Parts: sequence; structure tokens; C-alpha cells
Amino acid sequence: MSIAIVADSNSGVTQNEARELGIHVLPMPFMINGEVYYEGIDLTHQEFYKRMEEGADITTSQPSPKDVLELWDNLLKEYDEIVYIPMSSGLSGSCQTAMMLADEYDGRVQVVNNQRISVTQRQSALDARDLAAKGYRAGEIKNILEETKFNSIIYITVDTLKYLRKGGRITPAAAALGTLLKIKPVLTIEGEKLDAFSKARTMKQARTTMLTALAHDLEERLGDKNAFHTYLQIAHTCNEDAAEELKETVRELYPSAPVFVAPLSLSIGCHIGPGALAVACTGMLKELD
Repeated sequence: MSIAIVADSNSGVTQNEARELGIHVLPMPFMINGEVYYEGIDLTHQEFYKRMEEGADITTSQPSPKDVLELWDNLLKEYDEIVYIPMSSGLSGSCQTAMMLADEYDGRVQVVNNQRISVTQRQSALDARDLAAKGYRAGEIKNILEETKFNSIIYITVDTLKYLRKGGRITPAAAALGTLLKIKPVLTIEGEKLDAFSKARTMKQARTTMLTALAHDLEERLGDKNAFHTYLQIAHTCNEDAAEELKETVRELYPSAPVFVAPLSLSIGCHIGPGALAVACTGMLKELD
């Protein structure tokens, strides 16, 4: 039984990396000043944030049914089944669309709704690949990933309130006051949506808030205080030096845990802008641990 693992580019996995990892990636479309671009195909992270800072009108979109079906049909010429892992259903309609499309495939395409995005979605794709290698069928992989969907969380701090205001996630008045007071909000992605978590006055304070929250989640949510059975992830938007610095801090705190660093997906970057920093954790699956 051969199983293809597919994620969308919200996972942060590039086309080249996907080939190396043995998975497949569907590129996400973005509208920039009315033109369609595809993440990782004709739109790099550097170009995206450059256009963003220039004030371009940028909106996220979901893959067209045609693009999704074309990818699935091509893969099913080579594989028996597909496990498709789109971004969190609470952040985009692409998951619901994929589920409707999958109904036509008699169970050969299993769409996973485990409410992950970016580095945590990437880990889901790798877990699915490893489960398939152990002989699990597509439906079984879907069930395992969905049953463990809350064993993961992301904390993000942003450098500017400008893009949260522009996206309507905070009011202009709140953005103006926050900028005046130099507030650095700490946001969280847990399950279905991007929410406010805390406030800090400096990036250093925001980092401390995120690390304290991470320690609490490891102990209380995952029951793994020392992160012996947890993947730790650092993510950023055009903030590589700060991300590497945070990685070293996390490594010192949790020397046994694997720590992965990557850019945040553009679908999140679109709302928070450049300069953001994030820390995440994902529990290891007992089937693979």
C-alpha cells in the first residue's frame, strides 16, 4: 500500500525540501495588487515582505479546486491513497473545500483537519509520512493526527501593530495607543484561530512571556516538563538572527528536545508583518515515539 503525504505551503515546506523529505506540497495563492502569486513558486518570502513594506494590497486566497484535483489525480496514478493536510480550518476555508472534493474519491483521499499551521503543520506532514512507512493506512493516519490535534500550540510576538490593524484584527484606535505605549502583543494559535494571549513592552519581555507559556504547556498540557517527548519549534518573519538566538536559549532550557527553526508561513505573515518571532511545541506521537 503506497500513500502520498500532501501538505499545503502554509506548512513552510518548500518544493525542494518536500522532495528531500518525501512529501508533496500544494502552493498557496496570494493576491498582490490584483495579481496572483504562488508561495514558493513565483513568490519568495523576501519578495513578499518587500512588497508588504511598500504598501502593496495583499490578500490571502485558497487553492482553486482545479489545482487541488489536478495534484490529487496525478498522485493517484502512482499511489494507492493520499493523506492531505491543509492549514487550520479556523484560519481558512481550504480545509472544508478539500473535504468536499475528497468525497468523490471513495476514501482514497483522506483530508486531515487537525488545526495546525506553519511549523506545527510541517511536523504533522512528517508524522504522517513516518506513520505511512510503518504501514498505517490513510484513514488510520487521519484519525491519529486528528485525535492529537490539541497536543500543539504556537506563541507569536509581533514587532509592529501596523499589519494587525490593516487586517482588521485590532481597531485603529487600539493600534495607535499600542504603538504609543510601545506594546508588543503576544498572540497564540491554538486549534482554530489566532488570538491575543498577553502584552509586553519590549521584545525581550515578550520572549520571556512566550518561554514561560511554553514551560507551562509542556508541564500541564503535554505532561512532558523536560520536553523528552516533544518537538520544539522556532519561527519568524524576516527575523532570522533573533530566531537563532531564541533557538539557543530553548536548547539550553531543553537540551533533550529537537529544536527546528523556519520562517512562519506567509498566510500568518500577511497578518503580522515582518520582525515577528514565534515559539511552538508539538507532542510526539506515541505510535512513533
